Amino acid sequence: MEVFTAIEKRCSIRSYKTTQVGKKDLYRVLEAGRLAPSASNKQPWQFIVVTDKQVKEKLRAAYDKDWFVSAPVIIIGCAVPEEAWKRMDGQEYWMVDVAIAIQNMILAATELGLGTCWIADFDEEAIRKAVKLPSNIRVVAMTPLGHPADEKGPRKSRKPLAEIVRHEHW
Repeated sequence: MEVFTAIEKRCSIRSYKTTQVGKKDLYRVLEAGRLAPSASNKQPWQFIVVTDKQVKEKLRAAYDKDWFVSAPVIIIGCAVPEEAWKRMDGQEYWMVDVAIAIQNMILAATELGLGTCWIADFDEEAIRKAVKLPSNIRVVAMTPLGHPADEKGPRKSRKPLAEIVRHEHW
């Protein structure tokens, strides 16, 4: 699949088959994250792969959705802020860097016929407790990963380019 096809095809999946994700596919998805660009090539990310049912159940305290914990895999995208690049004005880029890596993973999963769903509405402290995160690590997003249970309909609409693109100035 070409990259643009994966971008067009990607949609949020909220229903997964119980079929396990093959190790080869899982590591291709993770490799896509590893290869992502980051500010000043700092790569301030860590990814936690959760497949254990007990750990997934603990993650309910962070995001209480049956479809989420029923996915065969949950990937938690974490940042190590002290390893990230900082702009001259002090703006930190760890959240952006991890977000790019997760987006790479989501597109790779789409290419492999796997489903994902970007999860950003979570209780970070509950995740911290569930997976024993050190205090200096921040969670940026999570995504379930698995084989979609249903054919997904058309993705949500997007604003037309004419509404979001400006040329030369605001």
